[in-house]
Amino acid sequence: MGNKKYNATGIKGKRAGIQLGKRRIRAKVRTGAYLCTVQKALEQKEFGVIARIAEQTGIKAWVVGGFVRDLMLGNPTKDIDIMVLGSGVEFAEKVAKALPGEKHVAYFKNFGTAQIKTEDYIIEFVGARKESYERGSRKPAVEDGSLQDDQNRRDFTINAMYLSLNKEDFGQLLDPFNGIQDLQDGIIRTPMDADITFTDDPLRMLRAARFATRLNFKIETETFLAMKRNAERISIVSQERISDELNGIIMCRKPGIGFEILFDAKILHLIFPEMVALHGVETINGKSHKDNFYHTLKVLDNLCDLSNNLWLRWSAILHDIAKPPTKRFDPKVGWTFHGHEDRGARMVKGIFRRMRLPLDEKLRYVEKMVALHLRPIVLSQEIVTDSAVRRLIVDAGEDIDDLLNLCRADITSKNEIKVAKHLKNLEKVADKIRDVTERDTMRNWQPVITGNHIIELFEISDPRQIGQLKNAIREAILEGTVANELEPALKLTKSIGLNMGLKSR
Repeated sequence: MGNKKYNATGIKGKRAGIQLGKRRIRAKVRTGAYLCTVQKALEQKEFGVIARIAEQTGIKAWVVGGFVRDLMLGNPTKDIDIMVLGSGVEFAEKVAKALPGEKHVAYFKNFGTAQIKTEDYIIEFVGARKESYERGSRKPAVEDGSLQDDQNRRDFTINAMYLSLNKEDFGQLLDPFNGIQDLQDGIIRTPMDADITFTDDPLRMLRAARFATRLNFKIETETFLAMKRNAERISIVSQERISDELNGIIMCRKPGIGFEILFDAKILHLIFPEMVALHGVETINGKSHKDNFYHTLKVLDNLCDLSNNLWLRWSAILHDIAKPPTKRFDPKVGWTFHGHEDRGARMVKGIFRRMRLPLDEKLRYVEKMVALHLRPIVLSQEIVTDSAVRRLIVDAGEDIDDLLNLCRADITSKNEIKVAKHLKNLEKVADKIRDVTERDTMRNWQPVITGNHIIELFEISDPRQIGQLKNAIREAILEGTVANELEPALKLTKSIGLNMGLKSR
C-alpha cells in the first residue's frame, strides 16, 4: 500500500497532480473549483488553530473521513474528524483553549475521543489507533497505532483520504487506497479484504448500503459478494445501531436503492423479515398480483419527492405490510387483501418494539397512517359525500395533508395515463377536504358536547352510557343531522338520551 500524495493548496501544475476521470470531479479540478474549495475550507480559523497546536506540540494531525470525501464531491459538511498521532483528548484540550469564541467541549476519555462544537463546526478528535476484533463482538480492542494502522481500519476507500494540517505539507492529500479513483467511478469498496472488514464490524455492511444510496454509487462486486457471505454476522450488531442505519437510508433521496441492496445481499431477510415477505408474485388461473415489495419501494421513493418526514416514510414502508397474511385468491375477482390496512396498523407496534423505534406519538402516527391509507383512495373512486369527508378529516386530524401525500405516493403504475387519472381523482378529494374543512372548521375537530354536558342533563347510573351518548352525537354531527353548535346539539342530546331510557335531571 502506497500513500498517494496530492497538493491541494495551490492550482499550479497539471491538475495539481490529481488525475481524475469522472466528469463531475474532473470539471472541478480543471477549473480549480475543487482546489479552491479545499483552500477555502482550510482557511477557516478552526483549521488554523489545529495546525498551530500541531506545530507547537510536534503532534501530527490530519482531517480525515467524511469531511474530505464531501469536499471532493463539492458537498462541504459541518462535521470534521481530526486524527492525530497521539492522544486525541489531550490534543483537543489544547485546541479548545486556543479556539476563540463560544464553544462547547466534551471529553470521552474512556473512548479516547473528544468533541468541540463551535459556531460553524462540530469537530471530533481521536488518536491514530490499531484495532483487533473478537469474533463474537463488533467492539474492537484498541491500542495506539501509526498512520498506516489508522488507514487500515477505515471502512471504505472513499472515507480513507487524509488532508494534512502539518506545517511541512499543509493541505496535502493522502490517498492510500485510491479513494479518488473510486469517487470518480462512483464505487463503494473496502480498503482491506472485504470479508475481514465485514466480519470484524458487520455494521459496515449497512453503511455500505447507506453510502451507495446517499451518493448513488455502486458497491464494488467483491465487496458486495462479501456482504452476502457475511450477512449472518449482522446478528451481533445491536438493534439500535441497525435502526440508526436504516433511518439513514430512509432519509436518502431514493431509499429504495438501499433496501434493494440489503435485499439482494440477504441482509434484509434477517433484520426486516416482514418487508421481505412482501416479495414475489403468485399466479393462479392466469391471475397474478403485483410484487408488493417493489411496489413498496416505489411508494417510498415517490413519497420522498413530497415529504422529508421520517415517520411518514416509515408509513410508506409499512402501509402494505399485512398483505402477505391477508392474501386470498377468489376465483371470481382474483387476488384480494381485505383488511390489510387494519391488520397492518396492528402490526406496527410489534415491528417498532423489535426495531427499538419510538413507542410514543411517532408510533401512533404511523399506526394511523397505515390504518387510513386506503380511505382517500376509496373516496376518489366514488361519489364523495360531506359526511364521508368529515369522518376522514376527524380520523386523520392534523395529519390529513400527510395522509394525502402518502396516497399520492401510493399511486404506482407503468401506465402514465392511469396514474394521471387516479391523481386527478385524488385531487378532487383533496379539494373537497379543503372545502369541508373551511366550511365546517373541521381541522382538529371535536364534538361540542362533552361528558360534563351529559352528566348535567341526565342521571347516569353506568359510565358507559356517557360514551354511548357521546358517540351518538358525534355520528349525528358527522352525518350532518345536526350542526356542531351547542344549542342544537344539546337539544338532540336530550332527545337521544331520553330514547335510551336515561332520566333527566
